[in-house]
Amino acid sequence: MTPPGRIPRGIGLRIVGDVHGDAKGFAAAAATDRFIIQLGDLVDDGPDTPGALHLMFELIDAGRGLFLLGNHDFKLARALRGDAVQRGPGLAATLAALDAATAARTLAEISRAPAWLTLHNGLCVHGGFHPAMLTEPAPPLPPGRAGRLLARALFGQTTGRVTGAGKPERLLTWVDRIPPGITVYCGHDQRSTDGRPLRLTGALGGEAMFMDTGAGKGGHLSWIDLPPLN
Repeated sequence: MTPPGRIPRGIGLRIVGDVHGDAKGFAAAAATDRFIIQLGDLVDDGPDTPGALHLMFELIDAGRGLFLLGNHDFKLARALRGDAVQRGPGLAATLAALDAATAARTLAEISRAPAWLTLHNGLCVHGGFHPAMLTEPAPPLPPGRAGRLLARALFGQTTGRVTGAGKPERLLTWVDRIPPGITVYCGHDQRSTDGRPLRLTGALGGEAMFMDTGAGKGGHLSWIDLPPLN
C-alpha cells in the first residue's frame, strides 16, 4: 500500500478536475487502477459533497489517490475550524450536509492537502502557476488567510477587480511564465468551450491544461491519464 500523500512509482496517473460535489462523476473517474490526483474543489455546488468526500477518503486510505487544496476546500476548512468566513449558499449547504465525523475527517484531510505537486515534466495546482512552485515546497495550511504564493495556487492570478458576475477578475498571463517542457495541470477556471479540457501554450513554450469542465455546476467531470512517474 502506498503511504497517504505519496505518489507511487510504476503506476499510471489519472489527473481529475474540479469535482464540486459530483460524487457520481468522481466514482466513474476513480474506477481505475491508476493513481488519482484530484486538482481540488472537491466540495460545494453539486448534489453530493459528502459522497465525494467519502470516496476521496477511501482512495487516501487505500493509498490510491490524493487531492490538492482548492479555494473551496480552503474556505470549508476555515469554516470548520471556526474562522469568520462569508458563508454563501454552496458553503452553507456543505456545512449542513456534513455529520460530525465527516466534518472532522474533512478538516484533517484538507489541513494536509498539498497546494501543488511537481511531476517529472509537470506540475499540478488548483488555481494558477508561479515559477517559484517549481523550487519551493507547498506550505502548510495557514492559521489565517493565504499568503501570496498560496493565494496564486488557490485563486489563480487576479486583478483585484470584480466582474459583472460578482466574481474576481482573473488573468491567464501566468501561462506565459511556464518553462518549456513543463505542463501545468490546473482547475478553478472553466475555460473550455467544448466540454473538453483546454490546452494553452505560453510564450516560453510551456503548456497549461485547464481541467475544470463544470462538474457540479451543470457540466461534467473530466480527467486525463498520464504515464507512471520515472
